[in-house]
Amino acid sequence: MSRDTYESPLSSRYADQEMKYLFSPDMKFRTWRKLWIALAESEKELGLDITQEQIDELKAHADDINYEAAEEREKLVRHDVMSHVYAYGLQCPEAAGIIHLGATSCYVGDNTDIIIMTEALKIVEKKLVSVIRYLTAFAECYRNLPTLAFTHFQPAQPTTVGKRATLWIQDLLMDLEDVRYQLSKAKLLGSKGTTGTQASFLELFDGDHEKVKELDRKIAEKMGYQSCFAVSGQTYSRKLDSQILNVLAGIAQSASKFSNDIRLLQHLKEVEEPFEKNQIGSSAMAYKRNPMRCERIASLSRYVMADVLNPYITAATQWFERTLDDSANKRLSIPEGFLAVDAILNLYNNVSSGLVVYEKVIAQHLKKELPFMATENIMMDAVKKGANRQELHEKIRKHSMAASAVIKRDGGENDLLERIAGDPAFGVTLEELEKLLEPEKYVGRAPQQTEDFINEVVIPALAPYDGMITESTEINV
Repeated sequence: MSRDTYESPLSSRYADQEMKYLFSPDMKFRTWRKLWIALAESEKELGLDITQEQIDELKAHADDINYEAAEEREKLVRHDVMSHVYAYGLQCPEAAGIIHLGATSCYVGDNTDIIIMTEALKIVEKKLVSVIRYLTAFAECYRNLPTLAFTHFQPAQPTTVGKRATLWIQDLLMDLEDVRYQLSKAKLLGSKGTTGTQASFLELFDGDHEKVKELDRKIAEKMGYQSCFAVSGQTYSRKLDSQILNVLAGIAQSASKFSNDIRLLQHLKEVEEPFEKNQIGSSAMAYKRNPMRCERIASLSRYVMADVLNPYITAATQWFERTLDDSANKRLSIPEGFLAVDAILNLYNNVSSGLVVYEKVIAQHLKKELPFMATENIMMDAVKKGANRQELHEKIRKHSMAASAVIKRDGGENDLLERIAGDPAFGVTLEELEKLLEPEKYVGRAPQQTEDFINEVVIPALAPYDGMITESTEINV
């Protein structure tokens, strides 16, 4: 680790090695060589004068990249692709003349970018599934546990802890659907030439249009793809980058909403993120248990949601068949978007697998607010006995305001039921009123909704991943 040079914390601290490798120089340049091999093989199969010996020579040096030679050459020619063509040619003297035949730099550059983003999306997909599994187990466990719901962060009609978790899951399922859609339509740039007209390849194949079209199909197949973009300029449409970053920003939205909910619940002492035995919450206040994991989720999510503007603007400002103002931006915005989401999902996995629920605190909070929630039922029962609804509504409003004043102004207990029991207009005893305060009566269909959602939505959505192992996630705290 260098201590005198800036290094992105996304690489040094947050993201996993699997994701970091995808955006490494080694992954890029190995993929370039695979693409050069696929091009040469396809051109040979379509009749160009390329020998099997040349192909074998290229394959023999596919992975032992002579980086020093490429770097030295780039200092001279100031062109990364041609420097690596040169270095590959040093290792493959028989094949040197046919490496990159007919292609432009974007043949290796853009196809490699697509391949890396596709593989990165597969990692994201895997980690999304893991989070959904953890939250589903949590929702199942707490599907019947009543808790105060909140609208405007004010106490509202109760729900259950499990039902609240289904809201987090639903957002993630929408994200998973978007990831799967992007993967389902993944396609390469192919071999389109300098302005996308394939003119150089048409020349190589003596004007045979079918062979030029077949070249794209063969390259796609050899690289594990079903097709290539039908048309392009020199590059694939940069709209693809914006679509993919939009998926990542969607995941960041979902994760940030979850993290904010947990931070608020931790303030209420109802639900907490994991807190390790020797973890220090504050350098000054030793008693503190700060929700630092969820705060980091929120922080990184904010970065990704801002990062999505980069490919949007880049795609919108490309001139005609291409400009190069995309290159430097892509080198930052795409890898860092993926590395940040990788870190977010690592944290999300860690938190969702270790949530701590304090049921007695939840019950205590519910008990304090439930008399207010019960007033509608109390009023309806009294109306059934012949009372006037409008008159009772006004009485309940006044009693509620008075009880709230005792709680807020005096720091007292909620005495709303006592006030109602003492009002002859309601004709009900305190004992009868207290029987109405069973929390389960006020959660509606929350337990059933949770069960139905898991069985009818989550399980079918996760069925394609039945063989995938859910691994625990290590994070830097």
